[in-house]
Amino acid sequence: MLRGKLIHPEILEALGKSGHGSKILIADGNYPFTTGSNPAAKKVFLNLAPGQLSATAVLEALAQAIPVEAAQVMGKDGDEPSIFKDFREILPGDITLQPLERFTFYATAKESDVALVIATGEERTYANILITIGVVQPQS
Repeated sequence: MLRGKLIHPEILEALGKSGHGSKILIADGNYPFTTGSNPAAKKVFLNLAPGQLSATAVLEALAQAIPVEAAQVMGKDGDEPSIFKDFREILPGDITLQPLERFTFYATAKESDVALVIATGEERTYANILITIGVVQPQS
């Protein structure tokens, strides 16, 4: 039995096949999951119903399971989306959210280093985040 918070078998499999520099897309309920991401990426659909499962719940489980090196978000002109505050609270303190313009974000999500796409039922807009897997430091 697994003891950590992340126990989803398909996500664990995709993470096990990924490595340093691989990216994970956590996408909100409005995101074009299939056409807006790397066709070779593992797709996991957790969007059971609107609001279930949230992007922040998925990010929280992932942030406890893998080292996060970087985070890119879908930027918006004007006011910052409220979910960005939640992302910052979940990610390690040294991670800065890097905003990308909407179509630049889509293009980045289609790149070959995106190994995993997780579809959520997140209802907040601009709740899309690409996280880059960091290095696991050797234990001394």
